[in-house]
Parts: sequence; structure tokens; C-alpha cells
Amino acid sequence: MTQTADAALGVSGPRNDESMTDTTNPVSLTSTLLDGADISPLFTPFTLSGVELANRFVMAPMTRGFSPDGIPGADVVEYYRRRASHLGLIVTEGTYIDHQSAGSSDRVPVMYGEAATAGWKQVVDAVHAEGGRIMPQIWHLGVARREGAAPYPDAPIMTPSGIGPSGSPRGVEASLADIDEIIASFARAAATAKEIGFDGVELHGAHGYLLDAFLWSRTNQRTDPYGGSIASRARLGAEVVAAVRDAVGPDYPVVFRYSQWKGSDFDARLADTPAELNTILTPLVDAGVSAFHVSTRRYWLPAFAGEDRTLAGWTKSLSGLPVVALGSIGVNSPFMEADSSTPSLSLEKLMGLFDRGEFDLVGLGRAVLSDPEWTSKLRGGKLDEIRAYDKAHEAELK
Repeated sequence: MTQTADAALGVSGPRNDESMTDTTNPVSLTSTLLDGADISPLFTPFTLSGVELANRFVMAPMTRGFSPDGIPGADVVEYYRRRASHLGLIVTEGTYIDHQSAGSSDRVPVMYGEAATAGWKQVVDAVHAEGGRIMPQIWHLGVARREGAAPYPDAPIMTPSGIGPSGSPRGVEASLADIDEIIASFARAAATAKEIGFDGVELHGAHGYLLDAFLWSRTNQRTDPYGGSIASRARLGAEVVAAVRDAVGPDYPVVFRYSQWKGSDFDARLADTPAELNTILTPLVDAGVSAFHVSTRRYWLPAFAGEDRTLAGWTKSLSGLPVVALGSIGVNSPFMEADSSTPSLSLEKLMGLFDRGEFDLVGLGRAVLSDPEWTSKLRGGKLDEIRAYDKAHEAELK
């Protein structure tokens, strides 16, 4: 397993989203998954910007580090193929765009170059042969890049303001020319994904990485049009969305992932009120986003004081767009080593929120990493056959 983000952010692989720490053996607890809940609505089809999904389950991105020189090989093809028929949509592990400051590992796949695109074409063809749908997550680490790391050791750490999450100096402040190059790099990656045959593209705007670092006031202290107010801090994300939309056309699914929390700070917030959240979401919607992927540590927690609606629920209400909810679904182990809370394995709360319209799609991470057939076993009532998540599974690519 490789570490995919800088230690300053406190995020390590195998994911950029669903962290993995196991303190229990949940195999004996799988019988509590259903807990009386009717899960049949999750197995109904859904249309995402014209793309038909067989069910409501989405495999969340989980950085694996099994692509030497950034090229996905036969084992990566098989990894995604095995899950394709059991999920409505697969969002791949994060893939680096071609901006030289984007990455920190030569084992994380890239979305550029003939060899990598040929590898991804095999992945896409294998998933489609199983009847599945797949999109890549495209990614720039920003402040999370490790200095001197591959694939471009001489590239600087690119940040909004030359500071890290702690407030200490880190990297270089992105110039306006740098920003233009980053926007163009995201657009090229999205165009490449469409050419390969992916069913859409997800932009990683969460967890303290570059787009999120511009959104977050702690790491964005710029005084130009890309900093200051919430609307100005959202400008880069919106311009990336607009450039991607221009590159892929009007009907191609473009998903934007965001989070309040950061790897370095579980309590970090981009928005303290629904009005502030609306200020972030509106320019992204206007720029052409098709859907939002809302990353939380606990999908059921209220987003704002005095309200019972979740962050996914507020996102759907404010944006009017489809929403993927993510956050410890189907697992009962702590989210990260620093996280002392333990989620419930029961899907009863999930179905209650789904039934009241808070989200459209359900993100799964650790559950489907350990068992590619998790959703099918759930549907068939074969709970005793589920291979429950264990930290040892991180070292596998199965």
C-alpha cells in the first residue's frame, strides 16, 4: 500500500476518500446490515446525464498504488472488472492530470500518455463487457504533494497561498499563469477520458487537495479574484468545471466531489450555513456540473447546527442535481486511525434518508474493496457470505 498524500494532511492510501482502519472483526455482524430495512429501492435503475446505471450503488475512488509508472495493467483491469456487474457506477482511483505538480507517486495511474490511456482502454472495455459503467476521478494533489516525489521530482508543490493546513509556509503560491495551466490540464484529462470511452468524469475537489485548498479559507489567503470571499474561493473550481464542460460537450456526465473535512482536520468546514454552501455550489452548477459526490465521514450526521438534513441532503436541495452520498456505509470500523468513533453497520438510517430524498446514489468504499460482490450478496440475502472489510485487504488487488 502506498501513501498518496502528504503527511501534513494526515491522509494515507489506499484511498483518497474511504480511509481504512480495522479494530474489529465485523464478519459476525453482517446480519445487522439489513436490520429490517427495505433496500429494494437501491436496486432500481438511475439515469445520470443520459447514462443508464443499473442500480444506485457507486464504487468510491480508493487510491491503490498498483500502477507502476502510472500505467494500469492487467491486474487493475481485473480489479475493476470483478466489481462492474455488481455496481451501478465505478469511480476509479484518483488519476493524475498532466500538470507536473499534480502527483506524488509513480505507482498512481495517470490520465495522459499512450501507455496509460491504452491501459485505461482495457479497463473500460472490461467493465463495459460486464454491463457496468465507469468514470475516472481526475486529481491534482496541490498542497498534499510530497517535495521531490515522483513522477516529476523537480516540480514544486503548488498551493493557493504558499501555506499548508497548519498555516506554516509550504510550496509556492500558484500564479495566474499556473492557474491557467492547471485548468487546461484538467480539461485535457477529461477530454482524454471521453476519448478512451469512459462514461463520465469526476473532478476531485475534496479532502484538502488543490481544488479544495482553494475553497478552504485556511489554505487560501489570496487577495486576487481567486481568494477572499467564498464566491471568489470557488472561482477556480468553477473555471475547471467550465473548461472540462467545453472539452467534453454538453451532455457528458461531469461529477464534482467535495467535502467539509480534510485529512488534517476532521472538523474543518467550507461552509457554516446553508447560505454559505449555496455560494459554493451555485457557480459549480452554473459552470456545468452534472452531479455532486458528497464525501463525509458519517453520511447520516446533520450538516449544520439546528438542522437535521445531511450535507448530501442540503447539496441536493440547493443544487437541484443528483447527489452521491458517501461516508462509512456498510462498515463498522473507524474511518481513520485518529478517529475514535465507530459507525453502525445497519442500513436502516441510510434507507430512511434515501426515502426522504436526501440523495440519489450511495457511495461504497471499504465494503466493495473487500468483497466485489457485496451489493449482490446484500440483495440476495447472503449476508453470511459477505467478506467483511479487514485492513489486511489493503495489500491486495483482487
